[in-house]
Amino acid sequence: MPLPTIETPTYELKLHSSNKKIRYRPFLVKEEKILILALESKDQSEITNAVTDVLKKCILTKGVDVDKLPTFDIEYIFLNIRAKSIGEDIKMTVTCPDDGVTEVPVTIYVDEVKVSKPKNHKTDIVLDDKMTLRMKYPSLNQFVENNFSTGDKSEEVVNKTFKVIADCMDTIYTEEDAWDVNDYSPSERLDFVEKLSSKQYKEVEKFFDTMPKLSHTIEVVNPNTKQKNSIVLEGLADFFGWVLQRILSRTIVRISLSCNTINIAWQNLKIWCRGRETFTLLFYNNILKKKI
Repeated sequence: MPLPTIETPTYELKLHSSNKKIRYRPFLVKEEKILILALESKDQSEITNAVTDVLKKCILTKGVDVDKLPTFDIEYIFLNIRAKSIGEDIKMTVTCPDDGVTEVPVTIYVDEVKVSKPKNHKTDIVLDDKMTLRMKYPSLNQFVENNFSTGDKSEEVVNKTFKVIADCMDTIYTEEDAWDVNDYSPSERLDFVEKLSSKQYKEVEKFFDTMPKLSHTIEVVNPNTKQKNSIVLEGLADFFGWVLQRILSRTIVRISLSCNTINIAWQNLKIWCRGRETFTLLFYNNILKKKI
């Protein structure tokens, strides 16, 4: 007589990129093991791949291609899977920005964390009076492929940034014609990016700067200065690090509280930074190791 099968509960949430509802389940012990082994390897790519692998197993709705989901959808799904698997709250310690020293314990409730989308965000970028560029959101897989790391030289960082932009181009169109960028080679796409004017490039930057992202504001009072502090947590770097560390039940570590505290390596990738696009899990270990 076989052992009984434990029934796993299922839940539903709506993807912000498409408004499509998906069904998912909590991760199981075997999937938690995948995450633990990846974390212990300290390999950024392995951690990212482990998260993707767990997502594929936990998402029950057919036809959902995790590899092509925008990063903010992945953030939101994984955070909710974590909530149903471990608990609805995330305990962490933050550093009060008014003195940059005092640490305060806080509790974040997952159901209060939302995906924010600035009103000025747009996917269609007008390049001139004739041509418009339509962008698509980067996927987690694209971050793995580009393998961002703080050890890169400035030239390598610039090249990778250009590649991300080229990968995120979807369609170029005028009133008469349209070009599906996916039909063109990587070198052709890069060539198009390199020929943008500074003004046009800044407009493309705005697309990344204003992309939807996980966001949650907490209010803390510095017990030493009695000063009130508003701290904005955003993206994978701020949330995933804590989620994954909590899985291991290890000592809570500090996180970056604003772009002003991020070191020069982040500044070199301003298109991804500015305190908002710090969601790349490929910077995960570097952030967690920083003493803020």
